[in-house]
Amino acid sequence: MRIGYGYDVHRLAEGRPLVLGGVEIEHAKGLAGHSDADVLVHAIADALLGAAALGDLGAHFPDTDDAWAGADSLNLLRTVRERVAAADYTVENVDATLVMDAPTLRPHIDAMRQHVADALNAPVGAVSVKATTSEGLGFTGDGQGAAAHAVCLLAG
Repeated sequence: MRIGYGYDVHRLAEGRPLVLGGVEIEHAKGLAGHSDADVLVHAIADALLGAAALGDLGAHFPDTDDAWAGADSLNLLRTVRERVAAADYTVENVDATLVMDAPTLRPHIDAMRQHVADALNAPVGAVSVKATTSEGLGFTGDGQGAAAHAVCLLAG
């Protein structure tokens, strides 16, 4: 068994869609980044790569590579799952937490879990997604950005 931890942050910016867990959520701002900047999926992908000792997301999908410009992060996650499988590991479970004060994420959690489970070729029961606020504190509390933490368990 291998345990991995992932963390990601992205700045909120005007003129971008807000995509979290593969779900586009109506909001005045979206997350800025080279891909769709799905902070939740990026944290999960980093946890998987870390558990398999395969480096980090930036090493596999550098922001200097135009091939990944505007990429759907769920496609990145599918590729990460394939690389983890090639290293003889399978995903047992994922537990992730989004940190963002607005908008309210609760109505979208089930869809996020399903999208992530589908990308990982795992049962939805193996994917936990939670959302919390930072009570108005820090960059997530004042609406400058979003953060996500993720842990995973791989079997090999």
